[in-house]
Amino acid sequence: MRWTEGFIAADWGTTNRRAYRIDASGECCDEFEDDKGVLSVPAGGFPAAVAEIRERLGDLPLLLAGMIGSNKGWQDAGYVPAPADVHDLVAALVWPGGREAIVPGVSYQGNGRADVMRGEEVQLLGAVAAGDVPRDALVCHPGTHNKWTRVAGGCIASFRTVMTGEIFNLLKGHSILADLLKGGAEEEAAFASGVRHGLAYDDLPSELFAVRARVLLGEAKAEDAASYTSGLLIGADVRIGLNGEDAQPVYVMGRPELTRLYAAALRKAGREPIELDGEQSFLAGIREVAKRMP
Repeated sequence: MRWTEGFIAADWGTTNRRAYRIDASGECCDEFEDDKGVLSVPAGGFPAAVAEIRERLGDLPLLLAGMIGSNKGWQDAGYVPAPADVHDLVAALVWPGGREAIVPGVSYQGNGRADVMRGEEVQLLGAVAAGDVPRDALVCHPGTHNKWTRVAGGCIASFRTVMTGEIFNLLKGHSILADLLKGGAEEEAAFASGVRHGLAYDDLPSELFAVRARVLLGEAKAEDAASYTSGLLIGADVRIGLNGEDAQPVYVMGRPELTRLYAAALRKAGREPIELDGEQSFLAGIREVAKRMP
């Protein structure tokens, strides 16, 4: 089995999966995305879910990344300790079947902190390999669990996770603010106001309640609440991520609808954002892994 002759790559998350057919030249020639994340797969159902991918993209070896390698996925692929590069990921691949390999995550322990990532490591190291991120850089990776990663010498050296996306979703679905957060966040005046507050003040739990109070007392419009709350959370996130970092560009990697909001917040913080498409970085990273596989 030679991976350089073509394979299928899958970025398999908690709630969705994206799969790509990579040809012998390393180009993506077919793909699909659906909502069959690891939590939707019943016990013992991963072989069938993998077979479904092959039915759609071809009878090829599979290289899997993301939550498929978690303790909620097909097989726990563990974590490679930081600092970590592509060679470390390849050395720790887990093989649940003869033609399937799972990329491990990356862990960090130091300075009294512990952290883990799973899936983002492929995108980060792919962007470095493609030359889109320098070998020494600060990368912001927005998502449900935003990652602030220090890249040093081309390796994932350290990182910190901020649960901004999950907090917003919890507020939207299960909090007293739920009825005010029905709309999506837009890059507008209310968002900018929230960002400024989040950057300047360490009072997030109090300010979240004030979102509702201002609407009740006529000081703010209900239709602005979602954008302000999003800005507030992202502003606080950016304040955490930039703490102690020198004044250099920040590479913002992920889906465009998220990177643009973080880029706007970073500009408010006086930093230069450089946006990268996370999907293209994933493909670059998965190609680097495949090149080094037996």
